[in-house]
Amino acid sequence: MDLLPVPDPLPGPVPGAFGAPPRVPSAPGLPGWAHGLGFARDGSGFALLVECEGDPAVPGSGFCRQHVAVRGAGAREWVLRRSPLPRIPVAEGVSANLLALGPGRALVEEGGAGPEARTWFTRDGGRSWREGDGRTVGTTPEIPVGAVLTTDCAAPAGALPDDCVRHRLVVVSPEDGRRRALARTPLLGAHPRPQEQQEPDGSWWVSGTDPLSGRAAVAVSRDGGRRWTVRRLPSPVTAPGWYTAVAVGRDAVYAAEMGELTGGEPVKNPMRALHRSVDGGRSWQRMWTTGPSEQPRTLLGLPVPGPGGRVELGGELSGYASGDGGRTFVRLGDGSHHARRTPLGLLREESPCRFALTADGVRWSEFRLGCEGDAT
Repeated sequence: MDLLPVPDPLPGPVPGAFGAPPRVPSAPGLPGWAHGLGFARDGSGFALLVECEGDPAVPGSGFCRQHVAVRGAGAREWVLRRSPLPRIPVAEGVSANLLALGPGRALVEEGGAGPEARTWFTRDGGRSWREGDGRTVGTTPEIPVGAVLTTDCAAPAGALPDDCVRHRLVVVSPEDGRRRALARTPLLGAHPRPQEQQEPDGSWWVSGTDPLSGRAAVAVSRDGGRRWTVRRLPSPVTAPGWYTAVAVGRDAVYAAEMGELTGGEPVKNPMRALHRSVDGGRSWQRMWTTGPSEQPRTLLGLPVPGPGGRVELGGELSGYASGDGGRTFVRLGDGSHHARRTPLGLLREESPCRFALTADGVRWSEFRLGCEGDAT
């Protein structure tokens, strides 16, 4: 099942990866709201901001301006830079994206599907932008530091998402913002789904299906994507799900298996099961199986691992916490949150303008961007 074996012993975490939460300054006076936000390991970051104007009495009227805010490493303030994106009508909606690719480096992607969609890359903190496109050109043997791991359509080449038969793993380069196919990929079916960011222990993860059984599976690489090991998860069902969301903590790895639930009320972002590994992904134990009514039944983003068996899940209506590795959960009273990985830790998005970062899954550093006058 393995493409190539993962070298032993397992490497330890990056120094400071699970320490105190990094401090990010607030900037509530920035225009609009944060549509995209990303960081580099040194604490620098980029934010894509959207500011819309229109007549409230006429739905869909008006237009939206897009801005880029930049924070240098250790800087106390965010600086507003020119955005390469054009002004768009409100009726079209905001679908642009921003990928942080290391200190001073970022890629802004124009909304719209397909390889011909325009992109703009900066390597000088947003002072200048170079236009490109979303095509994948050539291959790369590894995933460099600062890169983002994503996919494109391999067959038929250039097809739109709904028409794609087979996806491949693609690396967005921090050197030039271009996309290159990863040379070695794990065997995970026709539609592998990677975690975009590297985990704190240096690992990269991809989810998909075991080609023999069709059950949910995950693959891990600890050498920048040169070699992968695939492991099947102890899924409660035989039918393949949607994908698996993986997050690495100090003493455990959690894999949330996503997909449609059997029985009970239908929910958005359904979670079938939560799996846990205490040996870096060599073996897995199913800790939580979702039933018709047992909560949690949904997950927004990633699990948030903490030390000593702590793990939190942000659901559609509420968050849930476990102190025993996911065997039992209690409901949290702070509403729902979406969590995603960044090089600084897990980023919790509470609203378009309110965020929090954690490196250890326990302590959180909160900050605000944009939404001037919004005190919520």
